[in-house]
Amino acid sequence: MFNPVQPQPCEILGVKKESAHEWTFRVAADAKPAHGQFMQLSIPKVGEAPISVSAQGEGWLEFTIRSVGKVTNVIFEKQAGDILFLRGPYGRGWPVERFKGRHLVVITGGTGLAPVRSLLNMAAADPAFAKDVHLVCGFKNEEGIVFHGELEGWRQRFRTIYALDHDVKEGWRTGLVTSFVKEIPWDSFDGEYAVAVVGPPPMMKFTGLELLANGVDAARIWMSFERKMSCAVGKCGHCRIDEVYVCLDGPVFPYTVARDLVD
Repeated sequence: MFNPVQPQPCEILGVKKESAHEWTFRVAADAKPAHGQFMQLSIPKVGEAPISVSAQGEGWLEFTIRSVGKVTNVIFEKQAGDILFLRGPYGRGWPVERFKGRHLVVITGGTGLAPVRSLLNMAAADPAFAKDVHLVCGFKNEEGIVFHGELEGWRQRFRTIYALDHDVKEGWRTGLVTSFVKEIPWDSFDGEYAVAVVGPPPMMKFTGLELLANGVDAARIWMSFERKMSCAVGKCGHCRIDEVYVCLDGPVFPYTVARDLVD
């Protein structure tokens, strides 16, 4: 009988350094997650960590991980050929069907780009997926930039604004992503648009408020939460906020729900 919480041993196919603190691990796996879903990555006798799938292909998944604790620190010691344990996928991903055929606006902060990376790659590979794509990516500083090659590729296919909070870099803007929301041509979309936002909680909070201030319909905004999840199947209550279980009802939520998810 299939056990939905039984980790499976998977071989690490490759490891790529993205920035000073983020690495991407490509792992052999047959799972087919929806865009925005997450997996539980584990090390026996160490623990588990919920990580969004940042890319996928035939027989492999990629996870872009920031070293922030006991489990991720041990994962960072792994190399190609080593074993990583996976279970999943879990949760609700991006509402792809509601994005299809519309003007798609994606706003990310830092490694919040990872949970929407596979969606962006799909849109780049299929120009008919959306009417157009407006991508606003913000990073704290140049050292924190991830997915350098894809950022350049997306620049060729999408309407992009890449920004650093305070640093100056050629071809990049300086400022928080919230300051660029007003530059999106909302009035030209004729109501046929969708917005995806993902990043640190303060970034998502103020981006949501800025979107509303620019007349964006709250019902057309979705956000992805990066909240600590444990069992991933709604049993432990670790990720519960009021009556909502992030692992089951999210991590992607419509903004009409997300704006009320306050601990």
